[in-house]
Amino acid sequence: MTRLLDVVHRVAVSVVRCSGRGCRALAMFYAVRRGRKAGVFLTWNECRAQVDRFPAARFKKFATEEEAWAFVRNSASHEGSEGQGNGQVQESHVKANKRPREPQDEDEVEKAELPAKHVKQSAGPPPPVGKDTFSYMGEFVVVYTDGCCSSNGRRRARAGIGVYWGPGHPLNVGIRLPGRQTNQRAEIHAACKALELAKAQNISKLVLYTDSMFTINGITSWVPGWKKNGWRTSTHKEVVNKEDFQELERLAQGMDVQWMHVPGHAGFIGNEEADRLAREGAKQPAC
Repeated sequence: MTRLLDVVHRVAVSVVRCSGRGCRALAMFYAVRRGRKAGVFLTWNECRAQVDRFPAARFKKFATEEEAWAFVRNSASHEGSEGQGNGQVQESHVKANKRPREPQDEDEVEKAELPAKHVKQSAGPPPPVGKDTFSYMGEFVVVYTDGCCSSNGRRRARAGIGVYWGPGHPLNVGIRLPGRQTNQRAEIHAACKALELAKAQNISKLVLYTDSMFTINGITSWVPGWKKNGWRTSTHKEVVNKEDFQELERLAQGMDVQWMHVPGHAGFIGNEEADRLAREGAKQPAC
């Protein structure tokens, strides 16, 4: 089995390294559907550790991360080509995302929501969960988050947050958003909840997938500028989601978080499950 794995790996690498302009290494993703740990890994050694001498191991090498994750989660098909070169994985697509358009830059933020008093979420720490219950990308634990809000911007708005770690995972969360009910706050606090849960499990390296570029841009680009400007935008207006992003920044301290964007409602199972949890949470009574 070990010798066969090495042969497969050498053949796959030889295909991607050479081109008409010479030879160079290309980034690849190793997807393990069945092994000691299922997930997507960035190096062959990490992948090999999960499948070597594992009965009926299922694994495959892909050129894109999306294809690799699709392979991991699509257990009903593609059983005939594991352990070989690049593959194509098709995922079912659903209706286009109908949520309100997100702000595209910091100066649009104040137009999206009205400021209100911040309400901090309160919940006891969850019990310890086995490390082998998570999905991994290399050393990083993978989680999907999503937020939703029906009747966004209206008096009867109902918002929920969803955090998805995997099928039937004990840390999956779908709860009502405390405080002001808006879509943008739901997206931010879904990420907050994921970081809170990760810290409670002593997870310091996290790949967080969200379909909210508003959240990603805020925490990675806008927050540093806002802080320098006294939490005001470049047009000197107060940042509407100041307390929300302060909470997200606080929770991210001491962690290595890779913020990854995934298209919403495009058939990615993790995102669809996080969305489902968020919608279930929105149906719960107000906190």
